[in-house]
Amino acid sequence: MYAVIATGGKQYKVSEGDIIRVEKLGAEKGETVTFDQVLAIGGDALKFGGDVKGATVEAEVLQQGRERKLVVYKYKPKTGYHKKNGHRQYYTAVRINKING
Repeated sequence: MYAVIATGGKQYKVSEGDIIRVEKLGAEKGETVTFDQVLAIGGDALKFGGDVKGATVEAEVLQQGRERKLVVYKYKPKTGYHKKNGHRQYYTAVRINKING
């Protein structure tokens, strides 16, 4: 059984036991979070739309962290313009415990 959830402006296909990294959530390590934006549930038959109304996915927070640094480099030829900048995105790693639907 799998589910498609939406969080942080992105969609994830998850099954029970999966570990995924999502945009930072306001939860501490060890807490349980519930994703209520379930877009589809698959298994024997695919359910989506009104069929998954009220479905939830429960997950446990494993860690909070930051991704590796991405270098953003802007350059315009013949003008001497160049700018280097870095960015590290915050994330929350969660383990999917249960799909209710």
